Amino acid sequence: MMLQIYSSNVSSTVWGQPELRLPPTYAAFVNGVAIHSMDFDDTWHPATHPSGAVLPVLMALSEALPPSPKYSGLDLLLAFNVGIEVQGRLLRFSKEAYDIPKRFHPPSVVGTLGSAAAASKFLGLSVTECQEALAIAVSHAGAPMANAATQTKPLHVGNAARHGLEAAFLAMLGLQGNKRVLDLETGFGAFYTNYSPKVLPDLDSHTWLLEKQDVAFKRFPAHLATHWVADTAASMRRHLVTDKSPLPIDRIERIVLRIPDVQYVNRPFPKSEHEARHSFQYVACAMLLDGVITVPAFHKRQINRPQVRELLGKVELEHPRDNLPNFNTLYCEMSVALKDGSIFTERSDTFYGHWRKPLSQKDLQEKFRTNSCRTLSCHAVERLIEIVENLEDLEDCSVLTTLLKETSPPKIASKSI
Repeated sequence: MMLQIYSSNVSSTVWGQPELRLPPTYAAFVNGVAIHSMDFDDTWHPATHPSGAVLPVLMALSEALPPSPKYSGLDLLLAFNVGIEVQGRLLRFSKEAYDIPKRFHPPSVVGTLGSAAAASKFLGLSVTECQEALAIAVSHAGAPMANAATQTKPLHVGNAARHGLEAAFLAMLGLQGNKRVLDLETGFGAFYTNYSPKVLPDLDSHTWLLEKQDVAFKRFPAHLATHWVADTAASMRRHLVTDKSPLPIDRIERIVLRIPDVQYVNRPFPKSEHEARHSFQYVACAMLLDGVITVPAFHKRQINRPQVRELLGKVELEHPRDNLPNFNTLYCEMSVALKDGSIFTERSDTFYGHWRKPLSQKDLQEKFRTNSCRTLSCHAVERLIEIVENLEDLEDCSVLTTLLKETSPPKIASKSI
């Protein structure tokens, strides 16, 4: 199998690019970067983006492996769940991991091991090979939070996918690591304080973490904590705007956001798309001005609107002691003081899309349609939705990658006569 995977004839699809194919590890990398490119992927608790490091690996392998025997949707689903489960179990080894991260970006840490675990399951590695794969993956893990809100951040997820898959391949080739790497503070514990590893329960005798908690699916592409801000700002807008009139910026004296102290999401005057996605202040102002936040809201021309810059200058942050940087407990409170002395206050404890208030299946499907229809054909989009809804019944999961390269025909510009 290894010789076949490493053959120069083996390649995997780059989604939405039917003419571009890459070796499986590089296809997993590119597709992983794409998943996190807009910070629009799912979020779990303790904090990480669980799917981006796992799904590209399994999709790449489903193409790269020999066509016989076929790998079913159930095979893919089980390996995917293993990859998510491993991430969740590792995060629960540390109290620090329950808070919004300050040092390492979690997908680059636990995502790398989740990728290795998912690949190991899909490839049918032995217990010893799985241990080696995880040990190797630890040496590939970790990216600092300093690169949050930059173009480099999406590489963290792509690297997690690629490096986890490489770790599984190297384990199959016989490379060895420290089999106790998950037990040691000098091993995986190097990434987290208060590290206290536990014996993992047998998969046949415990409840999966995914059965205990859903994931959060974002309604707009920005840091998850900003979704509380957007929810609060939408409620606040009702006090300030009547009918279809514009927001009366000149009447606003100041805007106070009471949110957790998360420094990398504290960006008073964001200059780029990626900084705006990580700005409490920008998301608050964009929602107050427009009443909605969509993908174009983070385009540079939107960020640099004079009304936005004026409103940003009125925003102040406060960090109440009870408002901890934790996706399970944080809240946002907003107060707007007008020049006539009026003060309005609104608060959000849970936004629509959080695991306590998940998106409906209809809205989740609509998000997928909106994001994919500009690249994939309408037929491919609808078939993917249909297949994923019944993934456990799919006989050959390589069908998914076939659909992911079925692009829309190019639009022909009309000529005036």
